[in-house]
Amino acid sequence: MSALIGILIGVLVLVRVIGRQVTGSLVTPRSLALMPAVLLGVGLLSLASVIHTATPGELGFLALESVVLIALGLARGASIRLTPTDAGPFQKGTAATLVLWLVTIAFRVGTTFAAAALWPHNTFGQASIALTVGLTIGAQSAMVYRRALAMNVPLAAQRA
Repeated sequence: MSALIGILIGVLVLVRVIGRQVTGSLVTPRSLALMPAVLLGVGLLSLASVIHTATPGELGFLALESVVLIALGLARGASIRLTPTDAGPFQKGTAATLVLWLVTIAFRVGTTFAAAALWPHNTFGQASIALTVGLTIGAQSAMVYRRALAMNVPLAAQRA
């Protein structure tokens, strides 16, 4: 996957995810699992083709980056306002959620440039984009799910 296509896909995913959080939506099993699952799958497939070229430094960098992105995802999930409704929990991002998204994006862009400066001739960093975005969105979804369960309100049914 070329860098430009990867960036465009990342932007589209983030616009969709952030847009839904700004406008709000019902918490459904699909809304929690689909996007992270797709991104993690694409990310693992992308990494599988270049993992043999990765240096120990790149693997350590990816691990550290992943830990920070998971923490930011958990923080975003904790910042989302959940409201019980007859149809199920309703989630809506807050100002803190938006700030945490901006921090997440800035961190990811910064690590992309840092990795390119440290390892200029390797494609490992580009291949990890979908994986790391999937990790942070997955962590956010896991936190929203945990909080929704604590409300004792069943998740919303998926609309046809």
